[in-house]
Amino acid sequence: MTKGKVETGNISDVTRVYLITGFLGSGKTTLLNRIIEKFPKDQKLTLLVNEFGEIGVDGTLVEGDDIDMMEISKGSIFCVCVKTDFIKGLYELNTTVKPDVLLIESTGVANPSDLKKDLKLPIFNDRFDFREQFCLVDAAHFADAYEVYASLEKQIASSSVFIINKTDTASLEKIEETKKIIARFHPAPLFFETTFADIPLERFLELDGGKETLAASLKDSSSGKPKLSDTELDQFLDDLLDSPDLEITPPDMLMSVGYRWNGNDITEIEKIANDLPASVVRAKGFVEDESGMHIFNYVMGDWTIEITDIPRNRIQHKNILVFIGPPDSMAGIETASESGSWESLGVFQPYSEES
Repeated sequence: MTKGKVETGNISDVTRVYLITGFLGSGKTTLLNRIIEKFPKDQKLTLLVNEFGEIGVDGTLVEGDDIDMMEISKGSIFCVCVKTDFIKGLYELNTTVKPDVLLIESTGVANPSDLKKDLKLPIFNDRFDFREQFCLVDAAHFADAYEVYASLEKQIASSSVFIINKTDTASLEKIEETKKIIARFHPAPLFFETTFADIPLERFLELDGGKETLAASLKDSSSGKPKLSDTELDQFLDDLLDSPDLEITPPDMLMSVGYRWNGNDITEIEKIANDLPASVVRAKGFVEDESGMHIFNYVMGDWTIEITDIPRNRIQHKNILVFIGPPDSMAGIETASESGSWESLGVFQPYSEES
């Protein structure tokens, strides 16, 4: 778990929690940035960004200065592989940071069904008030991914607001097919059809910093209650992980692999993108040539390479691409890399016994 600038400052009694979920490449970080842009300056916002792979990219894409942020990689925060990091992060927010709002961006293969139960654990002293779960849906690729990955069904079943994103890349028939699939799980789903995750956020978030919210922050429910020692917190987590109700088996078996690019011709990026096996669901990263810094985005066969204005000092993993796919795609990714200046950084499987 890595941390950005996490401050204490003004203390709130209740932390309103919003979850942003959706499959890999659906636009979750874009929605996150829209919320950051409109968030009231007089309220404290904390982000918890969860990435599937060992090398994180999404945290770099979060816009805004002085953002309070925790990053958890190497698996889903809702599965046993990083459950400990997630609960410890929430406990720090409960006892030290105490923000007004917590935005959680989950990994694209997460099963978020247990989030509400996690937020009500007794060590949090009723701090977290779960408000809304946004499910981002890639209009062009959702129907195909739904047939293969069980996590999409879990995300749909536990969500309440569905953002059909990237509608400019999909036909009307594809969009209607996507809505029909979602409607199987909800009698009256709330849909927004849009591009760049542009929805009326004021319908769901208290963006005016209203008096009711400020008044609620005057009392601190956890004040006077002793903070658990590290040993006590570890014991609580050990007992939690031993619970028979804990979900241990992940919904989808996916792996990630990182490759360092040692070339200087951007056409090598284009070639590997075209040569990837069809089973690769996601790839992303920053690459630099003499023309500048580029961001590479790949979602189920569709990809872009675009110049980015993100400052170089914010990019921790330059010239490294992360590829995500099922185990049988790893050999095909390696083959695709053989035609360019690529160096494997190793395969990461968050649900294996070795991880």
